[in-house]
Formats: sequence, C-alpha cells, structure tokens
Amino acid sequence: MEGMVSVSFKKKDLLSIEDLTKNEISFILDTAASMKKVSTERFIKKVPTLRGRTVINLFMESSTRTRTSFELAAKRLSADVLNISPSTSSITKGESLRDMALNLEAMHPHIFVIRHAMSGAPQLFSQYTNASVVNAGDGAHEHPTQALLDMLTIQEHKGKIKGLNVGIVGDITYSRVARSNIHALRKMGAHVIFVGPATMIPSGIEKLGAKVSHNLDSILSKVDVLMMLRIQQERQDKTNFPNVREYSRYYGLSKARAKLLKQDALIMHPGPINWGVEMAFEIADDPRFVVMEQVTNGVAVRMAVLYLVGTRGEGA
Repeated sequence: MEGMVSVSFKKKDLLSIEDLTKNEISFILDTAASMKKVSTERFIKKVPTLRGRTVINLFMESSTRTRTSFELAAKRLSADVLNISPSTSSITKGESLRDMALNLEAMHPHIFVIRHAMSGAPQLFSQYTNASVVNAGDGAHEHPTQALLDMLTIQEHKGKIKGLNVGIVGDITYSRVARSNIHALRKMGAHVIFVGPATMIPSGIEKLGAKVSHNLDSILSKVDVLMMLRIQQERQDKTNFPNVREYSRYYGLSKARAKLLKQDALIMHPGPINWGVEMAFEIADDPRFVVMEQVTNGVAVRMAVLYLVGTRGEGA
C-alpha cells in the first residue's frame, strides 16, 4: 500500500472516477483492503456495518460478476438487498427512468446501484433521489468500481501504482472500463498506453494523458501491467475489424506473446473473457494471470464503496 491518507469520504454518490481526487481513490483502496479481510480471513463473512439500510440493485443490462459482487458486498455488510432486472421492472411497460427513480425513492431506500446501457443514466437517476447512487457501469461512459478493483489488484502486487507502465489493449472506443481506468491510473501517477486497431481507438484520446500504439508486440516488453479488454460487440453499430481471427492475430494475447512480457508483469481482464480472441486458453495457467484476484477484490471494493456512500464516511 502507498500509505494511508488523512481524508474522509463525504460524497453522496459514486458516479465516476473522473469525479474523484487521488486522495479519495487512495482512501477507498485503503478501506477496501480492510474490507477484504471479512471475505478472506473470517469464517463468518459478515459485519453489521449497514444493518438497517436498504440497497436496491437496479441492473438494466446483463451482468454476472458485477451484479453478484454488489449483492454479496451488500449482504456481507448486513444490508437488506433488493434486485431489480429489466424483465421484472415497469421499464417493460414504458416507465421512464425518472418515474422509476421517483417511485422507488418514495419507498425510502438508502442506496441504489445502477447499471444501464445508456451513458449518463446513473447521473440522471441521482437527480431524483435523496439516496446514494453507485454507478455499476453506464453505456460506454464509465465503470468506476471496476477501475477501483483494478487499482487494488495492481497495488497489492506492485506495492504502488505511481510510475508503472500500463498497457490497455482492445476496444477502447466502446469500453467504459478503459475510460474509468485511464482516469484512475493517471491520477495515481501511472503511465498508460492504449493499444488497438485505429478503428477501435477514438481520436483525441491522447488528451486524457495516454499514449497510443497500433502494434501490440512493440509494447509488451515495456509494460508492468497488461490489461486486455473485451470486444464490446453489443455497443457497436458495425464491426470495427474484419473478423475475430484477424483481431486475435494482431491484438490477442497468445502464449508466444506472453513470453515477451516481463517476468513480474500482471495480466488483467475485466471479464467476461472471449477465450481464443482476446486471450489464448493457455494464459489462464500463467502465474501472472490475476483475473480471479480481480474478482475477489471486486467484492472488497464494492463493500468499501457501499459502506462509504451509505454512511458518508461517518460509520454505521
């Protein structure tokens, strides 16, 4: 860890990494490190921190890891949890996001966790509720808790984030993970390079402080962390590469390419992985592959976030 910071966390919502300061990110990571002990060191994996509080998971887009992770995090904090999906909501009857927010607000919950295919949906929702709102991924905008769990994983292995070289490979244009990570990594002092075909890297992305390369092989020996991204086919109006075989040939992490990485480099992926496209199956056996640790840290980070917004940093 890079040291505790003498700040508190008073934000009502967590809507984006862009809104956070470096100290606030560090504070969340320190809190998550403490929360992780509940999951990894205790036989009874539960604390009374959010007892009496209600968390509504509003997932209007498919998810396995993130939804389960938030639900588990809330339950380990002893919160009451309600899950709402598109098929069980009045969205199917034409209810607007505003009306949904107002109706659920009338039931007086404490925290909403929202995933939505529309960029900006959590921000809009937060305008109509006094409850805290946590962004669990909105369109191609941001996925703040994914970036935070990535920061925690990197920090645990490297002891720091500042000064590291991080390569983020793949579909940058449509990746909310990439956007949240560039904000987090740059604020924490890392150097970032985006890698992918020109059709999948938005113009002007360098303004966020990252370098750009279209040659994966040229950067492998230089990075301390290699973050492979999922191809966001569901967000594309058209395919931005000829076919998956072509993409894998130039931008997939094969066993041969993995040999070019540093011996202590980290191999990361936000999931779900398209095996044989973004990564070869053999990469799962590489000791530098830390995706399962990312999943574990996801629960800890989401526990920290729910605790901090749910109590405004003042304790239960």
